[in-house]
Amino acid sequence: MRTRLLLAAVFAVVILAACDSGDDSATSSETTQTTETSTAASVATTAPATTTTVASVAPVPSAGCGATPSVEPGEVKIDTTSGGAPRWYWRNVPSAYNGAVPVPLVLDFHGYSEGADVHLMMSEMRQRGAIEGFVTVTPQGTGPVARWDTGFESPDMIFVGDLLDEVEETLCIDRRMVYATGLSNGAGMTSAVACVYADRVAAFAPVAGIRALDDCAPARPAPVIAFHGTEDGFLPYEGGVGEAVSNLPAADGSGRTISDDLPDVVQERPSVPDTTAAWAARNGCDPTPTTSDAEFAEDVVVIGYDCPDGADVQLLRIEGGGHSWPGSAFSQQLESLLGFTNMTLDTNGVMFNFFVHHRLPAELLETP
Repeated sequence: MRTRLLLAAVFAVVILAACDSGDDSATSSETTQTTETSTAASVATTAPATTTTVASVAPVPSAGCGATPSVEPGEVKIDTTSGGAPRWYWRNVPSAYNGAVPVPLVLDFHGYSEGADVHLMMSEMRQRGAIEGFVTVTPQGTGPVARWDTGFESPDMIFVGDLLDEVEETLCIDRRMVYATGLSNGAGMTSAVACVYADRVAAFAPVAGIRALDDCAPARPAPVIAFHGTEDGFLPYEGGVGEAVSNLPAADGSGRTISDDLPDVVQERPSVPDTTAAWAARNGCDPTPTTSDAEFAEDVVVIGYDCPDGADVQLLRIEGGGHSWPGSAFSQQLESLLGFTNMTLDTNGVMFNFFVHHRLPAELLETP
């Protein structure tokens, strides 16, 4: 039992307001595709190609383009600071990177107690990013139990801005093609980043933890594609918090369990469909969703909305799925803790396909 609880503390990733150290308020690669935007339904119901191609839209290069010496491709752990505090992240630069041609960037946020090292294995975004020609950055959260504080003015949110600045200054990034994803607490962070940095991040893909945060006022409609299992034992599809949460470690590292800190408001967490509908309403979409079986995976239902161009919102409902990253072999190995991992859904392929259909409007970006 002791071993099981230890594994749960390391691998079972949970997004909870109690773990955020704050509330949901504002206080606390060449191309062949030519279509820049598409409706959510058409994006996700098309089976992803082995390699996602990038639309031929004029990039907005970051300050790091043409820098000398150029950064070499490969993966490296970067130590940095934010707000005077030490921080770090993993950076993976694709082999095709040459320092002169702007490339896309994706930020990948780990889950509660998971940490960046484990999340590299969980999401496999660095491998897919290398194939697609994206730079991938996997930052580490804070605290003795690694987690993200999703408060809009939290040190973690400031770190995201500093991280974007640093990556864009040291690498040649297409500032129109910056994206964010994350698992569980990392999905909550992705949702919060959509509220705060919609003028710097083009699209968002929360996995097992989408949130519709209070006082969220993005600078522009934020395109969102969410993934969630119907048998999630941590963050149930129907809302609230699952029993699997009770034995997770408290964020302060005191040895207490997280159940000691669960406020009533967390227990009243809205359902995943309601949360997704809130994003659709925020983006000005038609309130009536459409539902269809995914053409590219078994037991996956696509819930989409008719949205304005570039404001797509959709939810991929994984029937029987647990608190997992669909398609991840690492997630599948943790079935006894996380629940079922659907292995027919290429989450990363669908995600990258959604990403490349969305660009930041060039007029939002100042010349570096």
